[in-house]
Amino acid sequence: MLLEITAGSDDKDDDHPHYDETVIELEDILRYISAVLRRQGRKIMEDYDITPPQHNALLQLHRYGNMTIGELSEMLYLAFSTATDLINRMERNGLVVRERDLSDRRVVRVCILDKGERVLDEVIEARRKYFARILQAVPKEEQNQLVRSLRKIDELISIE
Repeated sequence: MLLEITAGSDDKDDDHPHYDETVIELEDILRYISAVLRRQGRKIMEDYDITPPQHNALLQLHRYGNMTIGELSEMLYLAFSTATDLINRMERNGLVVRERDLSDRRVVRVCILDKGERVLDEVIEARRKYFARILQAVPKEEQNQLVRSLRKIDELISIE
């Protein structure tokens, strides 16, 4: 049974808020879609022999450029030692390299290599191809409305 929100409810014994059917349905749908896309993304990454944390590290390096392991560990919400192990594996696989900072030789930066850029591009392309195939069944105007609605939700979430 779906619960509806009631303004000024007199039910003081109920500590759980009542939600409109739309809230419940949207939260369920978004959670399910997110899980399916994450699962599909992991399958795609397996084809390129990278893990989700490696993919996330490549994304951050691609977006923000070279950075220290400490900066990367903060962005990925990883312990420094975990980020170091991650970068060690990525370096062995030829995805990244450590380089001394030219302005401060004490600082070591992680740099994405051509292979890392190529793998990242191919994974993103495969993910988009999968999603485009799914969206073929949705009319373009509905896709555009969905984008507008999700952008609005994103803006509201970003404010909090």
